[in-house]
Amino acid sequence: MDRFGLVVLVALFSGALAQFIPPYTEDCQSGMYPPKGPTFKGGVPWYTVDLDLPPNKRWTQLITDKKEALTSMIQVIRDLADAFVPSGKLIEMVDIILPAIVQSLPYPFADEINGVATASGIKLGEIALFNIFYEVFTVCTSVVAEDTNGNLIHGRNLDFGLFLGWDTKNHSWAVTEKLRPLVVNIDFTRNNKTVFKSTNFAGYVGILTGIKANTFTLTMNERFNVDGGYIGIMDWILGKRDGMWMGFLTRSVMENATSYEDAKNRLAQTKLLAPAYFILGGNQTGQGCVITRSRELSLDIWEIELKLGRWYILETNYDHWDKPLFLDDRRTPAMKCMNQTSQANITLKTMYDMLSTKPVLNKLTTYTTLMDVSKGSLESYIRDCPDPCMPW
Repeated sequence: MDRFGLVVLVALFSGALAQFIPPYTEDCQSGMYPPKGPTFKGGVPWYTVDLDLPPNKRWTQLITDKKEALTSMIQVIRDLADAFVPSGKLIEMVDIILPAIVQSLPYPFADEINGVATASGIKLGEIALFNIFYEVFTVCTSVVAEDTNGNLIHGRNLDFGLFLGWDTKNHSWAVTEKLRPLVVNIDFTRNNKTVFKSTNFAGYVGILTGIKANTFTLTMNERFNVDGGYIGIMDWILGKRDGMWMGFLTRSVMENATSYEDAKNRLAQTKLLAPAYFILGGNQTGQGCVITRSRELSLDIWEIELKLGRWYILETNYDHWDKPLFLDDRRTPAMKCMNQTSQANITLKTMYDMLSTKPVLNKLTTYTTLMDVSKGSLESYIRDCPDPCMPW
């Protein structure tokens, strides 16, 4: 979706937004960690995905446990589709067309998605749609920061569900509410050893948030652009398949990259289906960057540069050299809180405070993840944003 399209959609919801404007922001939060209070909805369970298993069996236990929540999520998608096309033809098309897309996906993703469909009892096309969602619309905040000892920490809010079923009674987005019970932490193993860890939505086989201990951390944010993911997916359907799905590229990088530089090169050089921001942290001083991608190539690599006083890099969903959309400025309050914290006081705890400050925390926030590469730690928390709170 391009910026103009987002403005139009926001305008359509101007009545719902009016009660939240002004103010846009609140004072930088403090003392929010360990997580507590009304913004904290609970911890995130851990699962293991054994990469030595056949791909169609890797997700069986997780999906069996989360079957009810995944079924509920898919039903919301069906309801939204039926509201858009009352005849039910849209979901029929999904069930006819998308299984063919699945079979065209590279190994092991086709087999894994088939395995998710089998374990959940949900039609393959609808599981495929669930996986496609994240190629085209995630609204997030990601930051990598270096403390005064040279340690790199990485935090993110994963926001999803904008304009997908606004509940006027409960002041919430239907898809966002259904995603929260699907948040899981995953330990991906091979030969009984951890390869990497991630925070996922059960049923999604790509990677949006991950850590490879003592090596690198990675998050992905969507980049709004005219030449967007919708075009890349249509190209794929029509047989032009020289680009890689974002979530599958990040999964491949987490599995196979052996260093920060290796990961950076793969993320910068691989052709994509959709434009994106890759936020990458390493394990040595200065190793933190935002890779701004078009579908074809890397447009910019913006790095931590201590000599310039840049001890952190922070990305929402807008090119860092441009101003964010005025109705969606999470960048300014986030940077205000980071600067107020200062490099001397940055920790996972104070980063959580920043990620708990409205509108960085908002109605779309499903989870917050904190990662420390030197410790190999990943901790995630399910979030909520009680009123008054911006709806995105």
